[in-house]
Amino acid sequence: MTYLMKIAFKNLFRSKMRTTVSIIAIAFGVMIVVFARGIVVGMIDSVFADHIQYNSGHIKIIDQEYLKKERLLSLQYPVDGFNGDNLDEMIMMLGNLKNVEMVLPRLKFAALVSTEEELVTMSGWGINPQKELIYTNIGDYLKEGRMVQTGRPEIVMGTALLEKLAARVGDRVTILFNTAFGSLKGVTFEIVGRLETGLKLLNEAVFYLPLDQAQKFLEMDGQVTELLLFLPEREMVSGVLPEVRELLKREGGEHYLALSYRETSDLIPLMDLSEVIFNFIYVFLVLLSCIVVINTMIMIIRERTREIGMMAALGLEKKEILSLFLIEGGFMGLIGSLLGALAGYFLTAYLGKVGFDYGQALAGMDADILLDTMIYPVSSLENTIFAFILGTVIVVMACLVPARRAVKLEPTEAMRDV
Repeated sequence: MTYLMKIAFKNLFRSKMRTTVSIIAIAFGVMIVVFARGIVVGMIDSVFADHIQYNSGHIKIIDQEYLKKERLLSLQYPVDGFNGDNLDEMIMMLGNLKNVEMVLPRLKFAALVSTEEELVTMSGWGINPQKELIYTNIGDYLKEGRMVQTGRPEIVMGTALLEKLAARVGDRVTILFNTAFGSLKGVTFEIVGRLETGLKLLNEAVFYLPLDQAQKFLEMDGQVTELLLFLPEREMVSGVLPEVRELLKREGGEHYLALSYRETSDLIPLMDLSEVIFNFIYVFLVLLSCIVVINTMIMIIRERTREIGMMAALGLEKKEILSLFLIEGGFMGLIGSLLGALAGYFLTAYLGKVGFDYGQALAGMDADILLDTMIYPVSSLENTIFAFILGTVIVVMACLVPARRAVKLEPTEAMRDV
């Protein structure tokens, strides 16, 4: 085998131009795989992270009836503790479950502001500011001012929403909304912060205010619309979710639903499916690069027909002739895949810091879809190794077609061929 490897390695340099072109084709295909996989992984990770942080947590607790009217932001079906009292005790019990790091209460409601030109509709999110800053990346989106503070009638809005209202940080704005009892109320808030993010929901439709202020003005003392449970890893959900449901049942909270993050969005299953589809696309990309390699090997075999006949006549077995050409193709696959994987890794790492802005392409997207217009490719050693192995294996398998042709040549006929 060592002898065959030496011959195969020397054969690479018999036609340097052809070998170089084949290696470049393989390298380019593998580089595209690394880069494309980096974009897909980056997009999927972003969708999962944004959905968990701003919609569902790892586990979401809501009233069963609220689920049917969630898009209306109904205040008639709150989460208000077990047996309708002591929300803080319920939060404490949920927080004491194993692997539950934090329980975030949120109170969501519909609101509007009247400007000189139109009525601007939006959603208010009553939050615990300290917990939100710890367990979401909302602090990274604060481009001006500060986050709201408990006990103060103040709000934070996205840049696009401020533009609709012709307002800025430091201004005061009167917001209209219905209380839990159906009465219309208007409250004037000070704008203390401006968010700038690729998430249309936060940029165009939502404003933050302190939870205690939301409860006060909505007449929902000790009530929220949802509780979000955060775990160290999303893979832990399957183990924690049954415990949460058992606690709700045991403590008289049968009217509550505990939903995993996968049960609260149609986009999550779509991301899982897209990952499977793209795995087939990666193989197809490398196969396209292999066309050059197959063509090269066919030309090599045609040029070495007499040489193959002589090797067979001298006693070289068919499996050894097959191995010789597979090893030669394998060398090209190894070198090309290595160069392509490294080039793809460094390209992805660079673009992972810069990111891609898909703002124009996603301009018509519904604000309820939590898809950030800024996508940052993810460079990882795992991704690089995957592409390297994929490229090498497919190239070697592609070389089987021309190599088998060489094996089928009869020694006497091959030696007569000129």
